[in-house]
Amino acid sequence: MDANFEDQSKLPELKLDAKQSQGFLSFFKTLPHDPRPIRLFDRRDYYTAHGENATFIAKAYYRTTTALRQLGNGLDGLSSVSVSKNMFETIARDLLLERTDHTLEIYEGSGSSWRLVKSGTPGNLGSFEDVLFANNDMQDTPVVVALLPNFRENGCTVGLGYVDLTKRVLGLAEFLDDSHFTNVESAIVALGCKECLLPLESGKTSEIRTLHDALNRCGVMLTERKKTEFKMRDLVQDLSRLVKGSIEPVRDLVSGFEFAAGALGALLSYAELLGDESNYGNYSIQRYNLDSYMRLDSAAMRALNVLESKTDANKNFSLFGLMNRTCTAGMGKRLLHMWLKQPLLDVDEINSRLDLVQAFVEDPALRQDLRQHLKRISDIERLMHNLEKKRAGLQHIVKLYQSSIRLPYIKSALERYDGEFSSLIKERYWDPLELWTDDGHLNKFVALVEAAVDLDQLENGEYMISSTYDPALSALKDEKESLEHRIHNLHKETAKDLDLALDKALKLDKGTQFGHVFRITKKEEPKIRKKLTTQFIVLETRKDGVKFTNTKLKKLGDQYQRIVEEYKNCQKELVDRVVQTTATFSEVFWSVAGLLSELDVLLSFADLASSCPTAYTRPIITPSDEGDIILEGSRHPCVEAQDWVNFIPNDCKLVRGKSWFQIITGPNMGGKSTFIRQVGVNILMAQVGSFVPCDKASISIRDCIFARVGAGDCQLRGVSTFMQEMLETASILKGATDKSLIIIDELGRGTSTYDGFGLAWAICEHLVEVIKAPTLFATHFHELTALAHENSVHEANMKQIVGVANYHVSAHIDSSSHKLTMLYKVEPGACDQSFGIQVAEFANFPESVVSLAREKAAELEDFSATAVIPNDAREEVGSKRKREYDSDDMSRGAARAHEFLKEFSNLPLETMDLKEALQKVSKMKDDLQKDSVNSHWLQQFF
Repeated sequence: MDANFEDQSKLPELKLDAKQSQGFLSFFKTLPHDPRPIRLFDRRDYYTAHGENATFIAKAYYRTTTALRQLGNGLDGLSSVSVSKNMFETIARDLLLERTDHTLEIYEGSGSSWRLVKSGTPGNLGSFEDVLFANNDMQDTPVVVALLPNFRENGCTVGLGYVDLTKRVLGLAEFLDDSHFTNVESAIVALGCKECLLPLESGKTSEIRTLHDALNRCGVMLTERKKTEFKMRDLVQDLSRLVKGSIEPVRDLVSGFEFAAGALGALLSYAELLGDESNYGNYSIQRYNLDSYMRLDSAAMRALNVLESKTDANKNFSLFGLMNRTCTAGMGKRLLHMWLKQPLLDVDEINSRLDLVQAFVEDPALRQDLRQHLKRISDIERLMHNLEKKRAGLQHIVKLYQSSIRLPYIKSALERYDGEFSSLIKERYWDPLELWTDDGHLNKFVALVEAAVDLDQLENGEYMISSTYDPALSALKDEKESLEHRIHNLHKETAKDLDLALDKALKLDKGTQFGHVFRITKKEEPKIRKKLTTQFIVLETRKDGVKFTNTKLKKLGDQYQRIVEEYKNCQKELVDRVVQTTATFSEVFWSVAGLLSELDVLLSFADLASSCPTAYTRPIITPSDEGDIILEGSRHPCVEAQDWVNFIPNDCKLVRGKSWFQIITGPNMGGKSTFIRQVGVNILMAQVGSFVPCDKASISIRDCIFARVGAGDCQLRGVSTFMQEMLETASILKGATDKSLIIIDELGRGTSTYDGFGLAWAICEHLVEVIKAPTLFATHFHELTALAHENSVHEANMKQIVGVANYHVSAHIDSSSHKLTMLYKVEPGACDQSFGIQVAEFANFPESVVSLAREKAAELEDFSATAVIPNDAREEVGSKRKREYDSDDMSRGAARAHEFLKEFSNLPLETMDLKEALQKVSKMKDDLQKDSVNSHWLQQFF
């Protein structure tokens, strides 16, 4: 936690007398035992937590158990911790926005009488929104999903329902899934799900456990509900109250699903949507189609660093952090979040976004102008959410007004654009804004606010209805001002009568418990004591002076208080009326919010593309069954954005039938992982509608990106590194199609060399021959490079393997010092040696360890492709072999070698000149080579 932890001395003191303690302890024992909710008890100035919750808070947020206090004595004692208002906000943000293992409950009351007043979960923030987003933008809209799995012999049909409580959207989907639930995982990622409902103990244990594992990988909270809640009965009737518009389309939509309707029914019950009348007629419902967007599972999201992580060293570590240059207050961030989880598959839609980005890249003046105006736009979506939930006040209305008066400026900036894409900008933005800002829509709202709200008072931070807006309010204001004038005159008369200086000696206090009163210091009191006792009523004598009044002041004061109350009530009624009228513009504001957030994200893409030291380029997009994936001079956007990096670009050419499957070898730290990830990131960015960090790019659309790169925290979930590797690879083999992109880094390392190589070979062959997806396969198994040999034939079944190419990341070894230098260039061909020992030297291994490693490597080196390469190709591929020789052959060879070495050692080198010595050694070598004809063992040295 990076919260501001408080000193133990500053912790609020838990003040309960014996009776209060006993009453609370008896109540606390009645609460059901449930490890999920963190229960906080509101003590007005602070909160308290007790039992296991107190220990959790002390360890997780105070980082010490010394914060714990004991409530009660002996066996009845209860661990307790007090929580200040500031720390409460920190805890609420962490539990509901960061973690997914707890819910939050707030209780109010005293003694033994307490009641639950607020509850929130990561998926349903409920009434905590005001606390969570008081000083922070709402970056993501939490979604709750319900799943109803139906297991059958040929797989599992999953019914899915979801609700976005912020945008008030309901959705349904139904699909067949495999044993690894790859479709469920993709849907959970795309929807940004934070919480998932499942029927209690549905199906077989092993299958449900696999589903739980898939959901855990996505980091969602699992909530089990009774099977009876997953019902369709009365669903259409319930939806008719929630969904705006005619009920017929809703009935038709629901009737098309066998299981999804039951899942949606469970959601309506869980989220208690029907219990809040403000929801009626404000929801929309839609079918969610898995094939509408590129599918990304949790492994791909992590491998490509798509979303922010708490471990990121800076914001540019993630794609979201890098691309988030949005200006609006929250709306743009949320849309970017959604777009990164839902890359497009339609060529026309992608090109439409790219056209707009290009327009903004080519016109910097337009881009800067629009971004300046968008900085003045409030979070319209959240303002409307509060308005519809009846939580809005005049402050929210003023923010909507301030956003509305920026729209004509945005419209005129767009109107000035006359470039290549002017017709698209006019159709997409200018025309809708022209419609929504006319006299029948937002101009009407602007006029309402300007007439109703006292805009002059905004500078003082006061949000008030203008007195000129309503005759009754105007009359009350006049009467209030008249009374203030009369009270002021009475103050002057009294000062004159008592012979005291106005305001200096005789002060007029208002708003006290006595209303309007006169006050003098204790020093002045003796001077007027006689008049004070005869003409006035003394109310209070304290250190700060004597407070007194008379019948005139009391009468005027009482009248003033009555008028002020009437004025406040009248203000409140008028505010309610203005809020209700504003709610009638709801549809327009939601449309404006959608348009402005889209404009904001596209301007953000353009700003990123233009402002990088090496500019981004517009990719050429082709359908998934056409074209290749060609990235020239491609870079990893997040890596090149780090201050200490001088990034070296590389080309990637995935060409059908030639290099559609690429095996990449080379040393650790040489850039293999960065290279294969940057290809995935470039493709994802292009399908989101952004320019890409390349000199030139042509991309055939991919329906899914699968990534297997690193084990993550699987050990914490009781899964070995190798098992995790196999599970992720199984998902690829089951879920990938020829339209996917596959990225695999170091497969098969978690088991023995032979098993690992065998698995890697079999997986490669399956990907090439069966799935036929473009693949980047980084490996240290140099033997795999044999797959790439032209017309390579597997001896066992004589299959031809085509479309495989070898690439390697280059490195240079100094022949004298053995020092390794990484060049970070990806070049054609296989890497014919390993660099593990040189990398160990980088890590400052002891020299003795490095020397022994070299010896053992020389003994064990066995890089041989003889089993998979035809004879005429062996020489080209090249290998270091350790062959088997018969004992007679080795004896003959060893005896001749011993003779050579003895002859060499007897040479009188100290008396010979260089030329003579070289000639003698050369002759000895030639003689040895001639004699090696009779010994295969001896031939290996030549």
